[in-house]
Amino acid sequence: MKYHLVALFTISVWGITFVSTKVLLVDISPLWILLLRFALGLCILCAMRPHVLRLGKRTDKVLFAAAGATGIAAYYLLENVALVFTTATAVGVIVAASPLFTALIAAALGDRSSISVRFFCGFALAMAGLVVVSAGTMGEGDIMAFTGFDLFGDMLALAAALVWAVYSTLVARIAQKGYETIAATKRTFVWGVAFILVVTVIFDPYAPQPADLLDWQNVLNLLFLGAVASAACFVTWGVAVKHLGATATSTYIYLVPAITATASILILGEPLNTPIILGLAITIAGLLLSQGRGLC
Repeated sequence: MKYHLVALFTISVWGITFVSTKVLLVDISPLWILLLRFALGLCILCAMRPHVLRLGKRTDKVLFAAAGATGIAAYYLLENVALVFTTATAVGVIVAASPLFTALIAAALGDRSSISVRFFCGFALAMAGLVVVSAGTMGEGDIMAFTGFDLFGDMLALAAALVWAVYSTLVARIAQKGYETIAATKRTFVWGVAFILVVTVIFDPYAPQPADLLDWQNVLNLLFLGAVASAACFVTWGVAVKHLGATATSTYIYLVPAITATASILILGEPLNTPIILGLAITIAGLLLSQGRGLC
């Protein structure tokens, strides 16, 4: 039970990051948000585990490099750029497709234990709840934008969902090899920051203005993203994946849009309405069903 609570804590924090990142995008570009966020997270992890992780096999270096390239660099780059083109709610809804991709990848690798009628029923119910939450947070004009102008952002978010599924699978493989979670997360961050740095130097070499970086609101959001959402939550996600498996842990991603909507209500002062409440209930029911509890 405690590892389910660990996964729930992690997803609760990550659900808030959509709001936090949206605030930062006013003054700082997507690439620099990523670089600053994960560089800070890496510094914290280095302080927690200063020693160098010894690899069991040389080929394991490829696993860590792939995890850094997918879960740190590619996923968050796709997500941050998607937030420029579409709404936070839309991105949250679409990335919730990640558990389906995770289950399909697991099936392709020979593990069909999660592919069942219950899983797909739970997925469908959770996605229906996410659509209801999305409808409750968007006005008529936003819905028009969601189906038209924002298509590019939506496709980036869908690609992010697939990339996260690959990352979760890689983290599960790393955990199976017995590596200590914090040290393994630190090594993944090293690769992720290296990839982000290269991309930033090539495509966005000009640093943000000092006044923007020192703005108290931006400082607090960067600290939250770097220390809590990155350093702490990537460790807790790794712990959850290690004990629950990639597919079971990934189903908690269904809750991200509901948490994002709640954070918008509490932090941004958006109204709480019936569709949001109904969508939250449906999403949680879908999560419980896909996890093998309750219904059917």
